[in-house]
Amino acid sequence: MADPQTALITNDAVVLGLLAIILGFIFKTSSSQRPRLVTFYKYVPALLLCYFLPSLLNTFGIVGGSQSSVYYVASRYLLPACLILLTISIDLRAIINLGPKALIMFLTGTAGIVIGGPLAILIMSAVYPEAVGGHGPDAVWRGMTTIAGSWIGGGANQASMKEMFEVGGDIFSAMVTVDVIVANLWMAVLLLMAANHKAIDAKAGADTTAIEDLKQRVEKYHAEHARMPTLNDYMMIIAIAFGITGLAHFCADILGPFFANNYAWAKEYSLNSKFFWLIVISTTIGISLSFTRVRHIEAFGSSKVASAFLYILVASIGLHMNVMAIFDSPMYFVLGAIWMLTHASLMLIVAKLIKAPLFYMAVGSQANVGGAASAPVVAAAFHPSLAPVGVLLAVLGYGVGTYMAYICGLMMQAVAP
Repeated sequence: MADPQTALITNDAVVLGLLAIILGFIFKTSSSQRPRLVTFYKYVPALLLCYFLPSLLNTFGIVGGSQSSVYYVASRYLLPACLILLTISIDLRAIINLGPKALIMFLTGTAGIVIGGPLAILIMSAVYPEAVGGHGPDAVWRGMTTIAGSWIGGGANQASMKEMFEVGGDIFSAMVTVDVIVANLWMAVLLLMAANHKAIDAKAGADTTAIEDLKQRVEKYHAEHARMPTLNDYMMIIAIAFGITGLAHFCADILGPFFANNYAWAKEYSLNSKFFWLIVISTTIGISLSFTRVRHIEAFGSSKVASAFLYILVASIGLHMNVMAIFDSPMYFVLGAIWMLTHASLMLIVAKLIKAPLFYMAVGSQANVGGAASAPVVAAAFHPSLAPVGVLLAVLGYGVGTYMAYICGLMMQAVAP
């Protein structure tokens, strides 16, 4: 990974400019009618490139992704603004009509993470015991508890596991790399599957009626209410998005420390995390406004503005990935791969049994593994109107994350050599 001392570019304004150029290039070429480009984008989703190309900047030392503040800005300012604009236009009744399969797949994903960690340790203990050894704070199983926290709830839950299990700094650093690489590679697989979801669903015999109904409702609304936006319209979109984002930050700055200082149990449910409150408040206000006349901002393109924010977030997530890091600690990555394969296999088996559409499997998985920052990205890869489903499931992940990760940690401790 690019070291902050050796990275070629350290100015975040330049980094943001590079990401903007990459996104512009991808969108320009993906809309081209040239036969070679049409064929290329038929097999390689544009969204996947928006994520992969920025990772090359980090991999080859052009940008130090871990030192850049671009992701922080995107996740703290653009993400809540994006969620607000997407949820304001939400059709909550239609989402409820999606049925219980989305929740079943989310809980299956959680179970896959809880089971996968101990199973990975058992398998590696039999094949290569040294890979899961270590003593005291730097025991491998302790480090893996932080991955469990990240893959069920997110960064706040990961930090909780680090404190609960007294994880040493060295093993924590190694596991953060495993977390980022393995999770991001899985996200890339999900985006690739999303691009071919119709064929996959047809082959599996999945019932996509409710999903198609939701998409048709959105498209019908656009057809009936869409109009050419004016500068006044765009300024209203910006005012609503960032005004509510500011309010959410204001409330989060109060609520996070309040719960952290007054309730010892708060961290078990991420209630001490400002980011948790930022996402919950933004989403709640957005959903509340969807029952008012404010939802008509969708008629002049609020979801397109939200999508632009979302793509900047995707590019900034990619900036944290170093595709060569897998060669630094290969055995840890084998552990991570076994873990993720267990999760993925369980998801696919249950999806097959209940004939769940690929959308439920992909978003249920990413709501666990990626959380609120990337679950909407995967959901939007199917259709922009489906992004709020990813948000709602990711918020649920915050609630169960620390509790389930703690159980996973105890199981890994029990099976560790």
